[in-house]
Amino acid sequence: MKKLVFVGAGSMAEAMISGIGGSGLLPGEQIWVTNKQDTDRLKTLEQKYGIKATYDCGILFKDADAVVLAMKPKDAAGAIEEIKSYLPEGMLIISVLAGVSIDAIETAAEKSLAVVRAMPNTSAAIGRSATALAVNSDVSEFQKTMVQQLFNTIGQTTIVEEDQLDAVTGLSGSGPAYIYYLVEAMEKSAAEIGLEKQTAKQLIIQTLLGAAEMLIQSDKEPAQLRFEVTSPGGTTEAGIKVLEQHGVQAAFVSCIKEATSQSKKLGSLLGNELAAANRSL
Repeated sequence: MKKLVFVGAGSMAEAMISGIGGSGLLPGEQIWVTNKQDTDRLKTLEQKYGIKATYDCGILFKDADAVVLAMKPKDAAGAIEEIKSYLPEGMLIISVLAGVSIDAIETAAEKSLAVVRAMPNTSAAIGRSATALAVNSDVSEFQKTMVQQLFNTIGQTTIVEEDQLDAVTGLSGSGPAYIYYLVEAMEKSAAEIGLEKQTAKQLIIQTLLGAAEMLIQSDKEPAQLRFEVTSPGGTTEAGIKVLEQHGVQAAFVSCIKEATSQSKKLGSLLGNELAAANRSL
């Protein structure tokens, strides 16, 4: 890849730019970015990462190998309308627009495109995203591999069918917030049992890191790992019983199902809005 273009310059675009440039996959001068009107933001990204920025679409898209759609989903219709004449048939489009389907993107662009939809999460900011990718039939194996390499610079990737992306959103897209919510509860309990805040934070973080590493390194199921640290009549068993009494596991299952359902609703709404906006333009 010789030229990668970002349309949109928010936090996800910056995370990708940082990861791609920092990994050495692409030098800064081969990464271009634009946004709707925030020139200060573009200048900041140029200076910080050594990339290039412009509002001149003729320059921006000239010889581009791939275009990343990274604007806010509500701005997608106007942005695609503005750039579609610069996108040739079969252009590789990488979309991080939550809820905007491949079909909606092609309909708005009024042409067939090689589209990859990506669902990263906010841990991309530190290179630890869990990212799911879905592709249409126009994406070649070479292009799919290339996009995987791009997203591997901000974490780990997996390929799924497009109709699974709502489930991905509910599970890993929103997942960091569930973990933070759990940590909030652990910090609150630590305060109530007399632990100093900073000490508690260090213990909680290392506990999470250790548990995650056990899941990575062990071939045992989570239930088995839990069983092995739950001695009959011991402290862990006492704590787990309280969680079971309050239906915590069932609540997490319901939480993820509800987030998945909401993703489907929002996706349908965004798709309808994008189609309506395209008809009116």
